[in-house]
Amino acid sequence: MNFHGKDIKIFTGSSNVAVAQGIAGCLGLPLGNCECKKFSDGEISVSINESVRGSECFIVQSTCTPVNDNLMEMLIMIDAMKRASAARITAVMPYFGYARQDRKAKPRDPISSKLCADLITAAGADRLLTMDLHANQIQGFFNIPVDHLQGAGILANHMKEKVGSHADEYVVVSPDLGSVTRARNFASKIGTALAIIDKRRPKANVSEVMNIIGDVKGKKVIILDDMIDTAGTLCNGAKAIVEVGGATEVYACATHAVLSGPAIERIKNSVIKELVLLDTVPLTEEKKLDKFTVLPTAPIFAEAIARIYNDKPFTAAFGG
Repeated sequence: MNFHGKDIKIFTGSSNVAVAQGIAGCLGLPLGNCECKKFSDGEISVSINESVRGSECFIVQSTCTPVNDNLMEMLIMIDAMKRASAARITAVMPYFGYARQDRKAKPRDPISSKLCADLITAAGADRLLTMDLHANQIQGFFNIPVDHLQGAGILANHMKEKVGSHADEYVVVSPDLGSVTRARNFASKIGTALAIIDKRRPKANVSEVMNIIGDVKGKKVIILDDMIDTAGTLCNGAKAIVEVGGATEVYACATHAVLSGPAIERIKNSVIKELVLLDTVPLTEEKKLDKFTVLPTAPIFAEAIARIYNDKPFTAAFGG
């Protein structure tokens, strides 16, 4: 029996309302009544317009663009609910911003993802629910439980339908050495071979493809990554796969569609036929392309929230 909260309430910040509405709909609940607005000087104001005393509260907020505003909005919502005597507060972050700053790459670098973890904990969150952290070790930055969902399962189900019984015609490609484990698991789900792009990155947001490890000649290729930011890695990799590797078609899958700077123009002009994304980061109208397919994450988050509330294990539903 659940003793930590008398009822369950789903609230949303302003960053990803559609996902929050989808989660609430899957659970058969209304969205919590709250209002987030800004004063004329840019300060964020949050009003919780219903009682949360003794309730188990879930706050849905992706810390995507504008990153700092969305992060601050979530911290203020957590603080407001803590002071209103909520029984337990879970921060539901489909996309965790600052995740790429997870280590010191050079002297005097900050570890910003650790700072964000400390802020979320200090604000009063009792738990974090997120999807596809850029670095798995970020879970260890928190002193509260972290439930880490994998978006690859949703993407794999979609691509499995496309591949069908022709798995021998497809190859899954990891865009770099750091993503090999994710790509290998994805390839095993859809039953295809695996290849790797070996590249070096001379500076931030600039990548240069060096070599393709594996045979992609005459194959249809599926590139898998956790996020697409400026799309340089993705588009350069797709170009090399066709020009150097000899692939016939290129598809791509990613969880987080950050799509900043020249990303849209690069993808539009790339050899990629279809880019399958999840809705952890909302796409504005100017960022939508015909080659984009966006899949919903609300069902998997709703299942996770139900399991957290009912104290059920994750292994049965999510494999660990």
